[in-house]
Amino acid sequence: MLEKTYVCEGAENKDLSDKELEALFSDALSQALANIKDSGKVIILPPDITRFHSRAGFFTEAASRRLGGRLGAVLPALGTHMAMNDAELSRMFGSTPKDKFLVHDWRNDVTELGRIEADWVEKAAAGAVKYDWPVQVNKILRKGAKDSGNFSLALSIGQVVPHEVAGMANHGKNIFVGTGGKEAIDKSHFVGAAYGMEKIMGKADTPVRALFDEGLRRFGNELPPILWVLTVISARTESEAADSGKERGSLAVRGLYIGFGRECFEKAAALSRQVNVNLMDESVNKAVVYLEPDEFRTTWLGNKAIYRTRMVIADGGELLILAPALERFGEDSGIDALIRKHGYRPGKEIRAKAESDPELGGNLSAAAHLIHGSSENRFTIRYCPGSKVTRQEIESVGFQWGDLKEAQEKYDINKLSSGWNTAGGERIFFVPNPALGLWAERAKF
Repeated sequence: MLEKTYVCEGAENKDLSDKELEALFSDALSQALANIKDSGKVIILPPDITRFHSRAGFFTEAASRRLGGRLGAVLPALGTHMAMNDAELSRMFGSTPKDKFLVHDWRNDVTELGRIEADWVEKAAAGAVKYDWPVQVNKILRKGAKDSGNFSLALSIGQVVPHEVAGMANHGKNIFVGTGGKEAIDKSHFVGAAYGMEKIMGKADTPVRALFDEGLRRFGNELPPILWVLTVISARTESEAADSGKERGSLAVRGLYIGFGRECFEKAAALSRQVNVNLMDESVNKAVVYLEPDEFRTTWLGNKAIYRTRMVIADGGELLILAPALERFGEDSGIDALIRKHGYRPGKEIRAKAESDPELGGNLSAAAHLIHGSSENRFTIRYCPGSKVTRQEIESVGFQWGDLKEAQEKYDINKLSSGWNTAGGERIFFVPNPALGLWAERAKF
């Protein structure tokens, strides 16, 4: 496999402009195309609309212009998520030709490159699980296969940010989960849940990351060369926003890392740890988290409000989640049914259910999600949904229910600042978008 880093540009106070980003990217892409010496088609693998703020849409559109006739396909790395509609494609990817987009089907569109044996997985997971792991990708990516696109290059684009399953998002995860199959997604998610998400989040080297790295090491030669395009993003401070004329809470690209191999991920993860991990000297008794309507429509995604704040919420505290666009629990109808059946329960309960219920045991990503979504009876989780999800539904899966209108009147997101606030005489900690970081009490991290 190629090992070459072209762009390594980042710092805590960096605020890269679109002009700078495009220049850096265009130069790196030109060098990469020259390096592979193959004039075949290129496939772009960006995230979907749930990672809108990653700037992957910007780079996909720039790549489309640069590649012209060499653009073979754009395959959003959906993983288990819903397919994007035309409005979402336009919003995120702009002028990128719609006829180039494909939809990844995690249940049917995959091929298995090989398997990592159970002993290896058990050792990587420190004994938390013992099963083998299939290295799966969308069949269009496998060189020489019947359904392959036989691409000369793959552009894997996305944001490195703390993540509840992998520790840090992106790199190999974008391939083996984003374009992976059911078994690979199930088992990798359960590795993280069984090992313990609080030992994983915000760390670059984790048991789940080890699976992805080993998959690339063993079977990367069966894929086109992968050029990783990785951003690190955080909200501007109030003074930064004022100085730049941007809105309060607007986002800045702190880093851009582009290359073949793992070095660009390591550099991006190190910067993300600096700008996206918020270590605090005190715990939070009341956290209020807002879920953007365009980004969060299910608890499968919206539970980032739980994952990313759980290490800072005090025992006996409360997490209030404002979820105006919530419409169901799972992105996938089968997963949705399992969430409704079992609910968000403590890990011990879910592991027992997975052993006794073949349906849940056969859907380990759902089991992992149910574990992740429980506070382990340590604090209250109160969801405030819009009109599409009822109080009965919220309470049936183990959450407390809250009235959205009342909560929005009390906690006006347009008046709250990220971090500590006083609202109605109550001291609260406000998180405007949980996908952008991790909040933890210093003593627990």
